[in-house]
Amino acid sequence: MTEFEQRILDVLKMVPKGKVTTYAELARGAGYPNAARAVGNALNKNPQPVIVPCHRVVLSSGKLGGYAFGVDKKMQVLAAEGVIVKKGRIDNFKEIFYKFK
Repeated sequence: MTEFEQRILDVLKMVPKGKVTTYAELARGAGYPNAARAVGNALNKNPQPVIVPCHRVVLSSGKLGGYAFGVDKKMQVLAAEGVIVKKGRIDNFKEIFYKFK
């Protein structure tokens, strides 16, 4: 993995269960505020999807976005963490949004 990709995965580990963040916010939190698109590519290379919770990254609109194991699996994993998904969108997105400091 590149230094950028590893940084993205390391920062993503800070997002707790029951919370979600966005590709753009993750990019900003990792110190690359203009790299939201590249974040998606880095997440696609995640070698440890259970340890590095890429299922907690969603689109800025609150829609789920992609997932290496498919959107249905992403919904299942999020639901197991208490995240409510309705019609492909995070139900209480603003309340559970994780913003990096």
